[in-house]
Amino acid sequence: MTTHIALLRAINLPGHNKVSMADLRTLVESAGMKNVRTLLQSGNVVFQSASASAATLEALLEKATAKELGVTTEFFVRSAAEWSAIIAANPFTKEAKSDPGHLIVMTLKAPPPRGAVDALQKAVKGREVVRATGREAYLTYPDGMGRSKLTIAVIEKHLGCRGTARNWNTVLKLDAIANGGAL
Repeated sequence: MTTHIALLRAINLPGHNKVSMADLRTLVESAGMKNVRTLLQSGNVVFQSASASAATLEALLEKATAKELGVTTEFFVRSAAEWSAIIAANPFTKEAKSDPGHLIVMTLKAPPPRGAVDALQKAVKGREVVRATGREAYLTYPDGMGRSKLTIAVIEKHLGCRGTARNWNTVLKLDAIANGGAL
């Protein structure tokens, strides 16, 4: 059994894609996963599965969520080992310590094409900084995300792929849970 972390995209937004975490846990368990735990209301799930590939798990969970909960959304699945590698690859170690709430990791469906991250950085209108490694983008929002022009729509347009983002505090909590820690 491999431990996985799954992030749902765009659920529990005001008036959009409402999913209770109890229903989500039940759904993931009914899809055959074990030791299912959720974190926060934004769609973070840690579970164990014998299924090998993230793509297989994503497709399975996306289909089940649409059928059972009536919600069309995307799942982004990483193994616990991949998640630890995401943490280790963070290019913003100073910000991770001093301002973790404004450091964001965005999991992507695919690695951005060559030059896409540079194009995105050039499009930034504020003090935000973007870096990417593989299927993850790391973003700092030193002035906060609330008024930033660097929205998920802008990011996806420039990177050419879809994603979902979590702040560094949530990233670390998910890692702790995936590695046997408590909620």
